[in-house]
Amino acid sequence: MTVLLTGAAGFIGMHAAEALLARGERVVGIDTLTPYYDTALKRARLARLQAHAGFTHRAVDVSDREAMLALAESEPGVTRILHLAAQPGVRHSLVDPFAYVDANVMGHLVVLELARRLPKLEHLVYASSSSVYGGNTKLPFAESDRADQPVSLYAATKRAGELMSAAYAHLFGLPQTGLRFFTVYGPWGRPDMAPWLFADAILGGRPITLYEGGRLKRDFTFVADIVQGILGCLDRPATGDAPRVLNIGNHRSELVARFVAVLEEALGTRAIIQDAPRPATEVSETFADVDAIAALAGYAPTTPIEVGIPRFAEWFVDWRKRGVDAPGAYP
Repeated sequence: MTVLLTGAAGFIGMHAAEALLARGERVVGIDTLTPYYDTALKRARLARLQAHAGFTHRAVDVSDREAMLALAESEPGVTRILHLAAQPGVRHSLVDPFAYVDANVMGHLVVLELARRLPKLEHLVYASSSSVYGGNTKLPFAESDRADQPVSLYAATKRAGELMSAAYAHLFGLPQTGLRFFTVYGPWGRPDMAPWLFADAILGGRPITLYEGGRLKRDFTFVADIVQGILGCLDRPATGDAPRVLNIGNHRSELVARFVAVLEEALGTRAIIQDAPRPATEVSETFADVDAIAALAGYAPTTPIEVGIPRFAEWFVDWRKRGVDAPGAYP
């Protein structure tokens, strides 16, 4: 099986690619190493993948329609697409909104157009986000809940991708599954996300900011559990005209303050904490109902934060020792 994987040098992308390669798949990895954060981390992830004979890297921007559609000619044997490339970050969408439309809306459309041109394609799995639930207060979040009241542009672009996918399934019978990710963390994680920012500040003796005293709650999901769910879905194509959208999370909501306490213990250093009000882009709690993905793919996350955070912390300390750290400030 040949899998075309966009965002291959990204956090989840690298882990998914390694899992696919480990089971003998050929992976065509699409990534232009955009400088949203320090590309040293992306280059290091990519180097791990390039050590595998079954991996091919293509430096193509997903929003570049000409270059992407040319893959239908150069890679006609692709049977699966795993579309993870995106412009991430909720708060950064206030700073550079155009990047989100380019990558998340146009990029998604280009992938859909590529998908319907691939003669052997059996399934397209793409990354959505729990952010599409907006200010929803019903817990846990279920796929049947409203997703038409986004509280950030990032969320709006991810919901736009879901709607475009639904249209393409209806019009062209394109088999698709969208996955709504819930706060993924783990080794090789992104420098703009809380685990990295907290760990870097704690070890550097700088304060960390907790909104509302750390009382916000998140469904923190370890990356290995996420990859298990991704591959389970990838192997089970949807019916062409009935696209699936599934939650993929830990089905456990944790206080951010508790997450920080476990991270302090793993790093052996206390955090300097400062309080701040919750920004308008942040929801008070996320919590995934995962019954649907469990029924489909046997998805069963097994990694609590007491296990996952020490694994992240061990990797992070090692990464810092290499002297290839990312900049300390992120939007």
